[in-house]
Amino acid sequence: MRAFASLIPIVSLAVCLIVVSACRRVNPTSVQAEAPPASNINRALDSDADGFPDAIELRTESDRENFRRWFTSIASAQYDEVSSEWQAAQRDCAGLVRFALRESLRHHDRQWQRRVSGVGEVAADVSSATLENYPSGAPLFRVADGAYREDDYAANRFDSFADARTLKNHNATFIGRDVRDALPGDLMFFHQPFAGRFPYHVMIYLGADERDNDRSALVVYHTGASPDVVGSVRRVAFETLARHPDARWRSVKANPHFLGFYRLKILN
Repeated sequence: MRAFASLIPIVSLAVCLIVVSACRRVNPTSVQAEAPPASNINRALDSDADGFPDAIELRTESDRENFRRWFTSIASAQYDEVSSEWQAAQRDCAGLVRFALRESLRHHDRQWQRRVSGVGEVAADVSSATLENYPSGAPLFRVADGAYREDDYAANRFDSFADARTLKNHNATFIGRDVRDALPGDLMFFHQPFAGRFPYHVMIYLGADERDNDRSALVVYHTGASPDVVGSVRRVAFETLARHPDARWRSVKANPHFLGFYRLKILN
């Protein structure tokens, strides 16, 4: 397991395990667009038919490893201090994933360090599919079924916004429900029918901090938001979550509301 920036000791169960019923769907129009729709990506291949063209997947182990370290470190740092770069209107469970993913693909120079404080230099930048050289600045998130097609961008099958359900259905691949199969940066999904319109919730599995003597695996997530509740970022031990007082939120196989671990498709 990899070390993560800015991890602090786990606080008490009563404080940490605050999970709202689901992620609300924030207004997609408030998302800061990465760039105009793609034009020169249309002839790219999708050799694994996962909906993402090969040109925007991280195809070397070093790129995947570096991405995981940035992704987990950026997400974890939001627990210590929420970045001003993470728009307030986008702060919910899926918004944490979107923010950490987008920032992980940037060039992490001094200017970036000044903008997104609290992370430090945790790894080399990914060498392919960075946000700066993304083909024509294509939107990051797939929002439709199927393998990649040449008209996907023109047909708006990719977008700058994705809620928790869309992340699960179109941007990640099911790995399993056993934590032993998970890698740092994998996503954990819950489905809570009682939540009504927005029953899906997503968390980010961090793995263990090598500086921690008991090497507890950690999870970070945003509790979600609503018109009446702002929500906040929580970072807890995986085993603490597995013993959540509300059985519907336990990260265990026996809980039918825990959908398991999913890996971002750009890492496959």
